[in-house]
Amino acid sequence: MRFFRRGSSEPQEQAEPQEQAQPGELEEVGPSSDEDATRDLIGDEWQQGSPDQGVPEPTELEWDLAESPGALLGGRGIVEPTAIIPTAQEMAEARAAGPAQPEPIQPEPVPEVQWAWGSDYSVEKADAGRREREREALEAGLERSREGFGARLRSAFGAGIDADWDEIEEILITGDVGAELSMDIVERARRQRNVTAEEAVRGQLEGLLAARDADHWEPTPAVDGGPAIVLVVGVNGTGKTTTIGKLAARERAKGRRVVLAAADTFRAAAIDQLRIWAQRTDAEIVAHAPNADPAAVVFDALDAAIARRADIVIADTAGRLHTKSNLMDELAKVRRVIDKRLPGAVVETFFVLDATTGQNGLVQAKAFHDAVVLTGVVLTKLDSTAKGGIVFAIEQQLGVPVRFVGVGERAEDLLPFDPKAFVEALFD
Repeated sequence: MRFFRRGSSEPQEQAEPQEQAQPGELEEVGPSSDEDATRDLIGDEWQQGSPDQGVPEPTELEWDLAESPGALLGGRGIVEPTAIIPTAQEMAEARAAGPAQPEPIQPEPVPEVQWAWGSDYSVEKADAGRREREREALEAGLERSREGFGARLRSAFGAGIDADWDEIEEILITGDVGAELSMDIVERARRQRNVTAEEAVRGQLEGLLAARDADHWEPTPAVDGGPAIVLVVGVNGTGKTTTIGKLAARERAKGRRVVLAAADTFRAAAIDQLRIWAQRTDAEIVAHAPNADPAAVVFDALDAAIARRADIVIADTAGRLHTKSNLMDELAKVRRVIDKRLPGAVVETFFVLDATTGQNGLVQAKAFHDAVVLTGVVLTKLDSTAKGGIVFAIEQQLGVPVRFVGVGERAEDLLPFDPKAFVEALFD
């Protein structure tokens, strides 16, 4: 066997050509001399050392590798490899121990809830805060009436006993309280003793307002298991459709499902306006084409509300003049359709009155009250008048309570009417 040489990379002298073997002769394969054999086996490295040079002692690592050839070298000395396949003894012990039981998972402790409005939150506290905000909004809305109607009355009261009763009567009449009612108030106030003129007149005005829940009006189901029904009527331009949108926003804020009936099919923009309010308040709406039968719209809205399990149906109606008998008859037809769909239904009918119309608005309310029995009045644009006495005239002459007052354009500016807070905001 002939070995290849690992010698140095220096070029070797070219060997002299040898004579080719004659046919029939065998060529020599093995080394021809001892020198060639040595060079073939180990190359020229052996020439770099000396025969007298001693062999160095093996290092500690070399001794460890010699003792354990299969060991792994780690950062902390010799590490014997762990057998992957368990031994028979380990398998027997595992079978005797049975399946491994998972460690129980300990639930993480639930942190204490920290409310954004404080740890002392309560329903009573939130309700008191809402009442305070509504009282402040009512005071701000009645600023013009307080600086006009209220300021004139306070000036006429004088220091106490020296009141000018004729001037007080005149102020009440010009403040939309009404002539007959104003004279009755002054007459009863003058008979009182041991009270100032302001206390006497103020007490008479408070007595004209019917007692009610100071919180707010709450809808009641028209029939057992059915939705509440609110029919909103009024004259064009009083803010009727806007009031419906604000009322829907108020009910939606309480989590109630609201269905709006676009029964004002005569005014061109009424349906579109109500549809915009439905989108803003996330309420549902039932509408027909323009000039459709309003009674049919209300009938379909009741069907939809019952099928969808809605909480309240608020129906818009065409704004009509109280002098148009045919339009008022159609309003009565809507009321009859409701009775046909839900026999025995208790329907709330709200009349929307513009506070700036004064005594003319009272005449409108009487006409609507004769056609369809009113159960409540919504007084709008109260922040735009300097009078405010129309509230007392409505409740005294109609016997219908004022349910809400509008003191601004925002949805939250529709406030529940609180008689005591109203009188305080008017005089204080």
